[in-house]
Amino acid sequence: MARASRQLRRKAPPPGAPLAGAASPAHIAAMDTATRLAIDLNGEERVFDGPLSIAGLLEGLGLDARKVAIERNKTIVRRAHYAATWLEPGDTVEIVHFIGGG
Repeated sequence: MARASRQLRRKAPPPGAPLAGAASPAHIAAMDTATRLAIDLNGEERVFDGPLSIAGLLEGLGLDARKVAIERNKTIVRRAHYAATWLEPGDTVEIVHFIGGG
């Protein structure tokens, strides 16, 4: 049975480091590309370059979207919606990484 852990297995990039993840042209036009995005990530305040989607966040952190569950502002985000779910300043994001074991 898989166990869930709130600990990220891979070392996250330093706070403020640019993350990979393509933003849609419409979203970029709507936001200043130099926007700093401060979110609460697993209980720790982190600042990223915005705009940033859940998919972009996971890619930048080096996490496989198939092996995590995401909660944004106390609501579970469906994996199919990761690319279309844009983070906003002040969001609270919890990433739960599934670990196999016996």
